Amino acid sequence: MPRPTAAQLAYGSCTVIFSTLAMLLLSQTSSGVGIAVIAVAALLLGLLVAMTVPMPRKPRVVAIRKPAPTEREQAEEPVLTQS
Repeated sequence: MPRPTAAQLAYGSCTVIFSTLAMLLLSQTSSGVGIAVIAVAALLLGLLVAMTVPMPRKPRVVAIRKPAPTEREQAEEPVLTQS
């Protein structure tokens, strides 16, 4: 499994922090069970966001091949002779 990038860690962490704060403020819960449920939901959401951030791709080396010259092209090329 590849290691997470800095962008994945940053997006996941910000998601956990902001979603936890938003859910706690919107639900106005004060019970321990409610806070635990919100914390677990925020962690799962942060994990989901971190895993969906695209991984950087390794650069691909593409070989470009020149097509073989046809008979006509070979005949049209000037032939250099040494005198």
